[in-house]
Amino acid sequence: MDVELRQLRCLVAIVDAGTFTDAAIDLGVSQAAVSRTLAALETTLGVRLLRRTSREVAPTAAGARVLARARRILADTDDLVREATTGHTQLRIGYAWSAMGRHTLQFQRRWARLFPETELQLVRTNSATGGLAEGACDIAVVRTEPDRRRFDGVIVGLERRHLAIAADDPWARRRFVRMAEISDRTVVIDRRSGTTTPDLWPPEKRPAVEYTHDVDDWLTVIATGRCVGITAESTVTQYPRPGVVFRPVRDAAPIPVRLIWWRDDPHPLAAKATGLLTELYGTPERP
Repeated sequence: MDVELRQLRCLVAIVDAGTFTDAAIDLGVSQAAVSRTLAALETTLGVRLLRRTSREVAPTAAGARVLARARRILADTDDLVREATTGHTQLRIGYAWSAMGRHTLQFQRRWARLFPETELQLVRTNSATGGLAEGACDIAVVRTEPDRRRFDGVIVGLERRHLAIAADDPWARRRFVRMAEISDRTVVIDRRSGTTTPDLWPPEKRPAVEYTHDVDDWLTVIATGRCVGITAESTVTQYPRPGVVFRPVRDAAPIPVRLIWWRDDPHPLAAKATGLLTELYGTPERP
């Protein structure tokens, strides 16, 4: 069964215009072409779609059902075309946890000033690729190693690791902690997109772990005091939470922050985003 978009557009045009003659004018074709197109659609579907009288053209019961679906299909098709052809006028940057951390707002403001012709959208998707693999964005900010067979990208900056603990935890009074101390606690890990794994510790010093699948769940567990968590410093600024405090982990390796994109289909604005974000991460934070 081969239903064509032009047939659906013809059906919608006839109903919206009210007559075959006016539909032909709107579509820029002859009235005979409109009649043939509608007849072909009715033959393909095997149902009568429109009822014509001397005064009007009205959908049959089957036609009303087909008309509603046709409108949705045509709208989705228009969205598809718009999305496919606006690569230079829109940039969707995905992320899983905390976007660009303390640089997020500055990135948005500078982008709007430097590239006003391009709409910037930040899209949060809780996946290891920040929504890139799912098609939710054009490029993504990630803090884990991407699959190099599928994705390309660059490191734009480094972030320190912080310990997240309950506000009433005895360690909340300290200025910093060390990795060896944390091995005696239970560490909660976001299995899907977190930056912490048991491999951060030697095999004989690995802590007990629990798992969550979302930053909000992760923070909720930590606030209870049952677990602690280790995260990038970007989480500190992007996710302040009553009942949770953050302390630097002094001897932990920093976390690389990457911008990634599809290896076989790099977005034309990826280089501009990379340059701006690299500049921001290289700028010392003002006191």
